[in-house]
Amino acid sequence: MRLLSSKLTDYVSRSPVVWVEGQVVQLTRRPGQTTCYLTLRDPDVDLSFNVSVHVRVLDALPTPLQDGSRVVMRARAQLFPRRGSLSLFAEQIRPVGVGELLAQLEHLRRLLTAEGLFSADRKRPLPFLPNVVGLICGRASAAERDVVENARRRWPAVRFEIRAVAVQGPKAVEDVVGALRSLDADPMVDVVVVARGGGSVEDLLPFSNEALLRVVSACRTPIVSAIGHEVDKPLLDLVADLAASTPTDAGKRIVPDMKAELDGIRQTRRRARQAVTSRLQREVATIASLRSRPVLADPHRLLTAQSDLITNQRERAARALANRLSHAHQDVDHLRQRVRALSPLATMERGYAVVSEPGGQVVRSAGEISPGDPLRIRVHEGEFAAEVTRQTQETQ
Repeated sequence: MRLLSSKLTDYVSRSPVVWVEGQVVQLTRRPGQTTCYLTLRDPDVDLSFNVSVHVRVLDALPTPLQDGSRVVMRARAQLFPRRGSLSLFAEQIRPVGVGELLAQLEHLRRLLTAEGLFSADRKRPLPFLPNVVGLICGRASAAERDVVENARRRWPAVRFEIRAVAVQGPKAVEDVVGALRSLDADPMVDVVVVARGGGSVEDLLPFSNEALLRVVSACRTPIVSAIGHEVDKPLLDLVADLAASTPTDAGKRIVPDMKAELDGIRQTRRRARQAVTSRLQREVATIASLRSRPVLADPHRLLTAQSDLITNQRERAARALANRLSHAHQDVDHLRQRVRALSPLATMERGYAVVSEPGGQVVRSAGEISPGDPLRIRVHEGEFAAEVTRQTQETQ
């Protein structure tokens, strides 16, 4: 057994490198290990081989290797004597069939990502209520029906400009690009929907075409991608301004819901009415509070108080003036009496007379006159003339 095993091991180790094709199952990759393990299965004959591969080979693939991927690998056979098992050591792995297509798409995705075509900054918002919706779809397709019916169910007045084109096959890219340019040039079209039902990777391949993606990125009109089902992810979803999960979802997202908008308007009007009513009630309450204050409850109250004050002041001023005049009258009377008491007329009234010379000089003593001198004698009630007949000088 030992010799046979050694001979077989030597024979297998000298066998040439081979190319084998199969489906990957049970891929095992542990962190920190440089070798990965997988099972390569031939589903036609139900035959499997254990395969070991260096992590560098897996990292060099354009897309991560996953269970179910179909690949072709360049491998060398290995025989382990102790276990008596035959396995393969893969030196190179290439995806084939769908795997190869996915690798190409991944390469294109990385290229366009580096150019910024998928950047969120380039995404344009959809119009709230488009004037005309451009629709690119297959002829008499379910996708067209889903978009149109769902959009009109939400907004019955929405208008469509439909371009029925090939959405599968060699002419698909050319037809879709032509329809895109036509609708983008129409000033009435506010948004364009590219819709198609589900399908295989090969069926949806036109919507990951580089030429189509660059035309979409150059459009001035917002583009909505509605390709396939939720699991379908063509590159058009990344470059479009909005990626709808299905054509039905696109029909719901390109127009507003009229019922919801009407409900919103009613709610807004109700809130506005409540706000105005509350404001008016607050203002009425404020005015009532102001009017209840004394100064506004009796507007003439302040004037009445001032009027009463002025009246009191006038009365006090009149009394003070009357008192002052009364005192002044009394003073004048006292002065008049004093003046009258000191006046020569008062003296003459008691029988005295004033003797003066004709020149008006008052005679104060007998020595100032001589016999024969004329005199004027003024008494209380008049005056008369006299002449000195004799002179008597009295001594004290």
